[in-house]
Amino acid sequence: MPLTRDEDIAQLLTKARTIAMVGASDRPDRASYGVMKFLQDHGYRVLPVNPQITGEHVHGEFVWRELAQIGVPIDIVDIFRRPEAAAEAVDQAIFVGAKAVWMQLGVINEDAAAKAEAAGLKVVMDHCPKIEIARLGLPRVGAEA
Repeated sequence: MPLTRDEDIAQLLTKARTIAMVGASDRPDRASYGVMKFLQDHGYRVLPVNPQITGEHVHGEFVWRELAQIGVPIDIVDIFRRPEAAAEAVDQAIFVGAKAVWMQLGVINEDAAAKAEAAGLKVVMDHCPKIEIARLGLPRVGAEA
């Protein structure tokens, strides 16, 4: 079952340091653009993944084609893709050994969530980390509470 309790979501966000954002955009009018900046400002390292803009930079970070290219441990894979595309992102997250997958608001894919959980990943579905951080009043990553 995806994480739904405030304590579980808060713990996941508090322990995470590196977030890979699948479907990150370089367009300021896209939600992923603003969420990425918010997460960076909150202390996370956010690694954008988008095959359409590979090699460019978003908010100072190199854009990767796929998760397997990144080469650093990933705590959370934040999925900004259509629900039917979430399964591919989950497969990549499992392959690279990510600790969790986070499906954004409106991204609901029960099969992908079950596959991630079966592989030992924590799952959050149909939530936004930006909204949850603000709602839960979480401190900046690395800041002492």
